[in-house]
Amino acid sequence: MPDQPRVVLLKPLVTSPLIEVGDFSYYDDPDDPTAFETRNVLYHYGPERLVIGKFCALGEGVRFIMNGANHRMDGPSTFPFPIMGGSWAAHLDLVTGLPGRGDTVVGNDVWFGYRTTVMPGVRVGDGAIVASGSVVVDDVPAYGIVGGNPARLIRRRFSDEDVARLLALAWWDWPTPHITAHLRTIMSGTVDDLVAAAP
Repeated sequence: MPDQPRVVLLKPLVTSPLIEVGDFSYYDDPDDPTAFETRNVLYHYGPERLVIGKFCALGEGVRFIMNGANHRMDGPSTFPFPIMGGSWAAHLDLVTGLPGRGDTVVGNDVWFGYRTTVMPGVRVGDGAIVASGSVVVDDVPAYGIVGGNPARLIRRRFSDEDVARLLALAWWDWPTPHITAHLRTIMSGTVDDLVAAAP
């Protein structure tokens, strides 16, 4: 981004077919924001996908832990002996095909604070905010604010009725020129103002 070397739009950088990122979603990192795919999406061996919607803001150090991080928990030890190779590699079946929680899906217009961690299979709803340092282990409702370890719902940003209206409006799907024309309303107007601005 111009004059912001620590901020990158993610969509043009993603090469993995297991990651999908919507338009205008960005990541901020002073070290190497272009390495998001390898430094911030961990244990991603598939087939589960990471899907991030449009207009998401990911603060420095946001990490997505994927299903490949799972270990067996049904026996006396959780240690993954077969991945160490040697004679233990003959038992690879013990660490493959472990149950997963499915795709990790982030909605549109989601803000992740500094150093948040998202666990496998979590779904984060549109318009949600995840507080800095949170560990998200369960789904986050649309327009919910969560924080802590494990992250808990702190409050909803809007009433249920207004959340339903916002989801129906889906401003993130408006044509870019229309978004530009109504930027003030999108950023600081009321839900009624947004309804009036809808194309």
